[in-house]
Amino acid sequence: MDELTLTGAQFRDMFASGAALLEKNRAAIDALNVFPVPDGDTGANMCMTMQSAMRELQKIPADANVSKVADTISMGALRGARGNSGVILSQLLRGFSKALKGATVMDSRLFSEALKTGTEAAYKAVMRPKEGTILTVSRMISEAVAEEYEKGANVYKLLDTACAEGARALAKTPDLLPVLKEAGVVDSGGKGLLTIYRGFKMYLDGVEVSDYEEEPEEPAMADDAEVAENITYGYCTEFFIIHLNPSFREEDLVSFREHLNRIGDSVVAAYDEDTIKVHVHSDAPGKVLQMALRFGELDRLKIENMREQNRALVADRKSKEKEYAMIAVSAGAGIDELFSELGVDHVIPGGQTMNPSIESISKAIYQVNARNVFILPNNSNIIMAAEQAANIAKCNAVVIPSKSIPQGIIAAMNFNTAASVEDNRETMTEALGQIVSGSVTYAVRNTKFHGRDIAKGDIIGMLDGDLCVVGQSVQDSSMELVDKMVEKMGFNDCTITLLYGADVSPEEADRFLSAVQEKYPDAECIMQNGGQSLYYYYMFTD
Repeated sequence: MDELTLTGAQFRDMFASGAALLEKNRAAIDALNVFPVPDGDTGANMCMTMQSAMRELQKIPADANVSKVADTISMGALRGARGNSGVILSQLLRGFSKALKGATVMDSRLFSEALKTGTEAAYKAVMRPKEGTILTVSRMISEAVAEEYEKGANVYKLLDTACAEGARALAKTPDLLPVLKEAGVVDSGGKGLLTIYRGFKMYLDGVEVSDYEEEPEEPAMADDAEVAENITYGYCTEFFIIHLNPSFREEDLVSFREHLNRIGDSVVAAYDEDTIKVHVHSDAPGKVLQMALRFGELDRLKIENMREQNRALVADRKSKEKEYAMIAVSAGAGIDELFSELGVDHVIPGGQTMNPSIESISKAIYQVNARNVFILPNNSNIIMAAEQAANIAKCNAVVIPSKSIPQGIIAAMNFNTAASVEDNRETMTEALGQIVSGSVTYAVRNTKFHGRDIAKGDIIGMLDGDLCVVGQSVQDSSMELVDKMVEKMGFNDCTITLLYGADVSPEEADRFLSAVQEKYPDAECIMQNGGQSLYYYYMFTD
């Protein structure tokens, strides 16, 4: 075994890197919360817990050994723990304190033991542990690390294993916890823990936190009224028990947690260094405090009425509700910008090869927070999903059956905030038939169409959804398609709008624009960067 070790100073810096990466990505982690309940957001709670530990670290000497650093982190995290996720995180960090007790440096054995001990402490702190949460992610990481340690891996390799296994564990959480699967997200606490460990690894790899960012997760959606109904217990109660009675034993926490679970849920009671951190949801906070007084003095007491806070959230959302909003499915950054300029409130990534789900569209409808929402699917394969999302929406959702990006653009151009819902529906739908739209892409396989042989890689042009051009050159095929579009319009003094894709350089696009302008001098020609993949050009004439 390669006996690489970490000093106290390295462990401190490693922890600081984890705290910094967590802070950098707190918004993305907050967005994973299944319900917008006012019980604190996971990312924020975990960040404040880590920050409390960092403040304590600043009070100890720079040359403190790993045992002192771990003890300081553990106590700081417990004192500053917020919400369930913060308390559980403090227990995971407590594992480092126990495993590193008396150690000068940390080797692979101690690192593996720290993860194992922390996981055990976290499971004990939660009366009814649920799989599919941060606990599952921590357990799977500790088990994988233990296996690698037995094979002779050093502490650096073990951290690689922790991050790799953490990613696999996180991906499994929706399959283990139905509420996550229903919301279409992974567990936020598990995501936070993995982010911290990735920060640890970044320090050892010499990577700056500013050079890395977690992939954002699509936020979950929940109706505010349903959230209020799902709050079983109305009061979130948090406090510390300090100056514990001489008769107190850590085993007393078992019966204490059982009592709390009889009158509430979301129970966490964590013990460390003569201090107990308690978090519980109940309808009888007085009883909770009365039970706690048997063990010692109460400190930093916080009781929040979650139902009232949820009412405030509902009222705030209602006060910000707009009359109208538009949602559009888009296929490239340039097209995103164009839709934004046309007044589209929310863009859903998607297109021919990536059709958004009913849930994705439903979430977008919820997020724009409007009484009337117009949906532009911009693809024939997405219209049905958009209609289903509209059917289950809490607001009035109207699907404009746009079958292409150009149709979506012309529909958005015809939206009028001063018009009624029905007038907008009629005008936007009619606009779909007032343009001729085309697209240029390539054949993905050999085939035959309308008696013509098409080879894989041929350039093909689609006119209003029908294949009408087959060629070898992008520019020649695109010009042939323009010719057919102008011919179908029936006059030359039209507007020709061209959106070039990711596989077309700005120079190529400029040359093509010049060629179109030269051939059709009476037309108004517009070229914009669409940024779409797979399609060299989207184009339309009106």
